[in-house]
Amino acid sequence: MKNIISFMHISLDGFVAGPKGEMNWIKVDQEIFDHVGKRISQGDTAMYGKTTYQMMESYWPSAGDQPNASKHDVEHSKWYKNVHKIVLSKSMKENGLNNTTVISDNLVKRIQEIKQQPGPEILVFGSPTATHSLIQQNLIDGYWLFVNPVVLGKGIPLFTDIQNKINLKLLSATRQFSCGVAELSYLVDNA
Repeated sequence: MKNIISFMHISLDGFVAGPKGEMNWIKVDQEIFDHVGKRISQGDTAMYGKTTYQMMESYWPSAGDQPNASKHDVEHSKWYKNVHKIVLSKSMKENGLNNTTVISDNLVKRIQEIKQQPGPEILVFGSPTATHSLIQQNLIDGYWLFVNPVVLGKGIPLFTDIQNKINLKLLSATRQFSCGVAELSYLVDNA
């Protein structure tokens, strides 16, 4: 069974974006890109909300082909082209989308069917609105968080309108990156 893991950059006070969706506070560097690249290269499925998917589609399919493409651009572009993408959206249609499945209704049933398929974990990239929906339906199996050294004070929280306590089990010790970001990896503990 595949686990659904939410991959997020988060502020120390729990926000995944600023009040208007700003992400200019997120620290990334080659060290983080290399680390993330190793893990995601083992995956075959990525999940996005509509807004994040459209942002990814506007950049990644051709990013590695640009003359000034960085190592990260080349590697992530190649991965992005090959990975199966799942988009959670009530308004998008699958017509003409390459290697992409759109889930617009029966969220729990459709996600459970996908989770039953063989293969590695499904990573939910960013997508706070989609993540909130998945959390509300108890469909997130873990959190892969990159805690940034910033307190935003306000913005879009990772956890909002939680109905029931979520117990977590720390999987890996904190890893600190030279830019000051700390990685935390948790599984939901249903015991």
